[in-house]
Amino acid sequence: MEIFIVLSILYMQIYTIGAKIPAVIVFGDSSVDAGNNNHLQTVLKSNFRPYGRDFYGGKPTGRFSNGRVPSDFISESFGLRPYVPAYLDPAYNISDFATGVCFASAGTGYDNATSDVLSVIPLWKELEYYKEYQKKLRQHLGNKKANIIISQAVYLTSMGTNDFLENYYTLATRRSQYNITQYQDFLVTIAESFIKELYRLGARKVSLGGLPPMGCLPLERTTSFMRGNGGTCNGDYNKVARLFNWKLSRMVKRLNAKYSGIKIVFSDPYPIFQQIVQKPSSFGFEAAAVACCSTGLFEMGYMCDQYNPFTCSDASKYVFWDSFHPTDKTNRIISQYLFKTVLSKLL
Repeated sequence: MEIFIVLSILYMQIYTIGAKIPAVIVFGDSSVDAGNNNHLQTVLKSNFRPYGRDFYGGKPTGRFSNGRVPSDFISESFGLRPYVPAYLDPAYNISDFATGVCFASAGTGYDNATSDVLSVIPLWKELEYYKEYQKKLRQHLGNKKANIIISQAVYLTSMGTNDFLENYYTLATRRSQYNITQYQDFLVTIAESFIKELYRLGARKVSLGGLPPMGCLPLERTTSFMRGNGGTCNGDYNKVARLFNWKLSRMVKRLNAKYSGIKIVFSDPYPIFQQIVQKPSSFGFEAAAVACCSTGLFEMGYMCDQYNPFTCSDASKYVFWDSFHPTDKTNRIISQYLFKTVLSKLL
């Protein structure tokens, strides 16, 4: 815990010297959850080793990685702390959250039905926590300073994969109501309403995250292998991801034109992620089809515990940490790419 205190002091000093972005505020799923699920009655947790073994102090924080998640790297790139604390973590308070806070919950999505699958925080509840945060921030700093942070902060959102893989393609309910194109449109409508609500609450700098090549996750490759397809990426799932990303990007352009004073960027991880998966050696990786944790085929969460003898010794050789989530190294590469190409426009 000492290292957390030292780092917090250091990065608060950087902030007071004059970081252009006062805070990073995060919404989403396990791709950016910093540990909120630790405080829920859900099986979807990662607050145990070997998760976090390459995080500061080897601490398993509840991040679904061996180290940091993209929002941590992005916070650092903006000159803030190298990690964004989880809102429900009692180790932090409003003074910590003034420069960054994470409301994300592993297993959630745009669709409320997605969060119901594993009893995690739905998107509407993440927004309610954000409203609560605003009240605390105004009480802590006063209206003027709080409003500056609220309007100048960068709002990161990253979700959608679970809506398809955990919900639509796994359960029958949504498939009986929508075809895949209709379901994409349904999710885009929710994403648009979410951004509009953020705008109403004072947000002016928003990054809407897209989907990765979700058909290339080790879990999907394992499923492909079991179906006799040789363990290749699921091309249909990747096609859905690309089309969904296109629809999100089109919606972003429409909102930028409609609302004055707002700057929304679409952060699309698909191209760089696809490059990494297709040519892992070009990025210093040795394995992209299987993950580091356990056998690397289907395990995540509690199936990736410290007693599993198969977990790799060096996660930096792997694109994926568990069957669903990238390693710290992959997160860093993708985050740096997005910052240079898209997110820096929010400065």
